[in-house]
Amino acid sequence: MKILPLKFLFLSILLPFLGFAQELPSIVKYSSEVYGAGNQNWMLDQDKKNFLYIANNEGLLEFNGANWRLYPSPNETILRSVKVIDNVVYTGCYMEFGYWMKNQKGILNYTSLSNTIKNKLIDDEQFWNIINYDHWVIFQSLNRIYIYDTKTKKFKIITPKSGILKSFKAQDAIFFQTVDGSIFEIKNGNAHVLIENEIIKNKKVLNIFSVADGILIQTQYSGFYKFAEGNLAKWNTEADALLNSTSIYASIVLNDGNFALGTISNGIFIISPQGKTLYHITQNQGLSNNTILSLFEDREKNLWIGLDNGIDCLNISSPIKTFFDKTGILGTVYSSIVFNDKIYVGTNQGLFYKNNNSNDQYQIVSGTKGQVWSLFEHDNTLFCGHDSGTLTINEGTSTVIYNQSGTWKFQNFPNNSNKLMQGNYSGISILEKTPTGWKFKNKIAGFDYSSKFFEINDPNEIIVSHEYKAIFRLSLNSDFSKVVKFETYKSPAKGKNAGLAKFNNAIIYASKEGIFKLNNKNKKFEKDSILSKAIENDEYRSGKLIVDKSDKLWLFTKNNINYFTVGKLSNEPKLNTIPIPYSLNNSMPGYENISRIGENTYFIGTTDGYYSMNINELNFNKFDINLNTVYKNKSNSDVQYISNSGEESIDFGSNNLTFNFSVPEYNKYIVAEYQYLLEGYFEDWSEWSNKPYVSFKNLPFGDYTFKARARVGNSLSENTIVYKFTIERPWYATTLAILIYLVIVFVIAFFVHKTYNSYYQNQKNKLIEENNRKLELKEMEVEQELLKIKNEQLELDVNSKNRELAVSTMSLIKKNELLTSIKEDLKKTDDNSKNIKTVITTINKNISEEDTWDLFKEAFNNADKDFLKKIKSAHSTLTPNDLRLCAYLRLNLSSKEIAPLLNISVRSVEIKRYRLRKKMDLPHEQGLVEYILSI
Repeated sequence: MKILPLKFLFLSILLPFLGFAQELPSIVKYSSEVYGAGNQNWMLDQDKKNFLYIANNEGLLEFNGANWRLYPSPNETILRSVKVIDNVVYTGCYMEFGYWMKNQKGILNYTSLSNTIKNKLIDDEQFWNIINYDHWVIFQSLNRIYIYDTKTKKFKIITPKSGILKSFKAQDAIFFQTVDGSIFEIKNGNAHVLIENEIIKNKKVLNIFSVADGILIQTQYSGFYKFAEGNLAKWNTEADALLNSTSIYASIVLNDGNFALGTISNGIFIISPQGKTLYHITQNQGLSNNTILSLFEDREKNLWIGLDNGIDCLNISSPIKTFFDKTGILGTVYSSIVFNDKIYVGTNQGLFYKNNNSNDQYQIVSGTKGQVWSLFEHDNTLFCGHDSGTLTINEGTSTVIYNQSGTWKFQNFPNNSNKLMQGNYSGISILEKTPTGWKFKNKIAGFDYSSKFFEINDPNEIIVSHEYKAIFRLSLNSDFSKVVKFETYKSPAKGKNAGLAKFNNAIIYASKEGIFKLNNKNKKFEKDSILSKAIENDEYRSGKLIVDKSDKLWLFTKNNINYFTVGKLSNEPKLNTIPIPYSLNNSMPGYENISRIGENTYFIGTTDGYYSMNINELNFNKFDINLNTVYKNKSNSDVQYISNSGEESIDFGSNNLTFNFSVPEYNKYIVAEYQYLLEGYFEDWSEWSNKPYVSFKNLPFGDYTFKARARVGNSLSENTIVYKFTIERPWYATTLAILIYLVIVFVIAFFVHKTYNSYYQNQKNKLIEENNRKLELKEMEVEQELLKIKNEQLELDVNSKNRELAVSTMSLIKKNELLTSIKEDLKKTDDNSKNIKTVITTINKNISEEDTWDLFKEAFNNADKDFLKKIKSAHSTLTPNDLRLCAYLRLNLSSKEIAPLLNISVRSVEIKRYRLRKKMDLPHEQGLVEYILSI
């Protein structure tokens, strides 16, 4: 509990030292890490394209508004001076001076002038200043002045008796001051004493300015002196005391007549011609360094400051002025208002105020320490929405009128100026004016959600937006004491940093899904296509909506500050865009604030102060886009710069191209965007981008036209870059290669044709051969069929013959059996007559083996003519009787059937079979009949 009072004590001690609450011109800072060169910057100048050139410790710096480029010093010494004359950049350094000119590739090349008179230079000379006069260029060292005639290419050298402190150009004349204090004027190529007054002799002159009736001499410590008609007199100003106590190192007169004075260790002063201090800007007010080495005002009236450590650009003519709170005492600004000719600023540290349009320091309103959310004027009373509740403000004091919950915002009560509605951390409540002042009346019962954004729709209806829950519609009773109906909107959905406001008599809601308008007929939110244009193309950053006193609707997006106005002749909102991106306006997302503090002047709070802006003076000057360099490269190889004038022919192997372009615009709050088109490759322009370059990889061969343009705000560049180039055909796509390809194709076609013909001829021959083969197969099939028929016929014949043989054999067997039976019967008779014997003899003749065999053999050979030959060939020892037995066995006759044929007994047949087996040498397991049948 002891820490809190100590903190407040600390704040109360620091607050008086908050400093002057002066709104200053915006400052753009460039550190040595950004521009990639030495810390110290000794002189600056600008060419016709508005490119900046700076004499730096490490060489010549070029800045085109987008990119920095360092050209090392010709002899690796500190570059002390630079002057641009007709786009020729003259520089001077240690024992060297010369000029730089751009080649066709957009790269500066150096030519030394001092080498032509090298033998005339004094040892250890450094060239600190360069002045142009007609067709002469004057190089000044601490010893001499070298006058170079650009027409004759000759030099004239002026060598004063004592060293030279500095040279000047004023009133169409050239002056210089020597170490002894005298001021000389160069006339007809010679030095003539102009002033030898003792008043000036001990004073170092930093600059000489032209005035109506003479010259104004500005010294390092003693202010200004005026020299007119031979008289030298002190020019007294309001800033004399300040100038006498400050060491001035650099100075210039600005286009508006004011003087810019750069000091050693005390920043920069801007004083009026009357000597009034307009600005005193130091490191505490945002300057990068307090030691000023050089000053230069460009064509856009920006003041460039060459520092002992870095380069700053002061947008001195910009309608945007900033208050930078480096101490952190003021804090993040959440609200502001002008009330009773005082400006009040509500921050996360409390409520501060000062007299409007003054450089007074801010003072804290007592009792307001802590977070201030909103400020609201009603009935000549200033209300403050605070983290601790609701307060009324009377200059430096505050009165608490509600402390039950933090207060977000205030809203006029419908049809009753003696009441106010306020949104709190937990619901909505009513304030009422009483004879003793404003008092808390009641909280609206039935709704306890945080009411950061709410609007009154009908007299008894309130719309509330809660970014973490939803949009609610509350219907209240007649005395606004409680909610009688509570409705949650499903669409549009809740959204982070979403906002709600009433504009053009309609309640609107903004989220990343778009901007919606409440339709009072169906009580639904409908997307508004006109208002939603502001957040198209992924522009949404915050839905915070602010309606100012002039009924402008403000909306902050990623790249712009937008406001809608309603025309006098049309009810349709008109979108106006101020191209200040979110990264520069430095507002707290969801807590953006802007208030109207003048006719056209607006106050915008940031996380470290605020800035003011006159929207009527936001005029964007006409500007050109410049094509700086074009380079090509092969894959994984170093770049090669090519001409940036176009009509370039590029070999196919280097078909990777990069174009660098820029708009030399140096205002902190103005950001240039670029768009390009490559005709022959793309049909449409690209999307707008802040990248000042584009690369194309592996471009096919052909003719191309590259185009690029820029815009600042809604203004397009005056010109469009047009660069024509050709990617040459690769070696394999040249005319010769194509002719070779045609010949090869013709040859291939010829051989293919020949091959196809041969193939088809072969196919034809194969087909004919196949058909012939098929015919032969058919013929063979027919022949085989015929042969089969013949074989079948033969088989039938054989079978027939076999049957005949079998019948014949059986007939013989039967015959012999019959005869044998008769013979046996005759033998058994008792009659031995001659007749019986004759009969027996006759029977024996008829059953003779030879006759039977011969008959059988003939029949057998007809049926199986090769058998007897085969078996005789296989077994040469077989006798005719053996062959006969084999024939009978071939017919598969049994021993019983064979016996009559051989006219022997069955037993004898068996013996014969046994002997036959032995002759044939058959194995025991093989049957004799089976063997004979297999032959």
